[in-house]
Amino acid sequence: MVDIVEYSKRGSIEVIVGPMYAGKSEELIRRVNRAKIADLKVLTFKPAIDDRYCSNNITSHNGKKMGCTVVESAKEIKEYIEKEDFDVLAIDEVQFFGEGVIEICQKAAEEGKRVIVSGLDMDFRGEPFNVTPNLMAIGEYVTKLTAICRVCKMPATRTQRLVNGEPAKYSDPIIMVGAKESYEARCRRCHRVIK
Repeated sequence: MVDIVEYSKRGSIEVIVGPMYAGKSEELIRRVNRAKIADLKVLTFKPAIDDRYCSNNITSHNGKKMGCTVVESAKEIKEYIEKEDFDVLAIDEVQFFGEGVIEICQKAAEEGKRVIVSGLDMDFRGEPFNVTPNLMAIGEYVTKLTAICRVCKMPATRTQRLVNGEPAKYSDPIIMVGAKESYEARCRRCHRVIK
């Protein structure tokens, strides 16, 4: 990992990924807090669709919180950062933003900014989720976290969607915001999708 002072000299993209309950938001909060300790100006965003715990904070499943700007789209992030001076751009739940978020991250990094994003790398089907794989490909640093499988207690890399306690159907919509009532962490062996 590059020393924090180096971020003022060159840009980079850091991508934090994994299934639900792996600690992605918690890790994003940790990195942003460290940047603030270093007196770096941080702009932090999350999508409006993620209102599970608190509408105006990035909130981890274990209750850690951080204030942020809530936006509907990547376009809103772009409009906001064009007006603000900043050192670090942080985006939680990046998978909910469209392709435009990739360009925003690239441009910020090219301008010497430190970009930190976190999100799901796979959807409930176990397939690459939206923009996250592209960000992983262009990022300088990728951290893939695991959770604990709710079935066998081994490391989990997938997110299991449950509907009335049963695995979701492959044909179900990709995006459905929820928490413990709808999702569990699962390993490859225990992950199920009804075809």
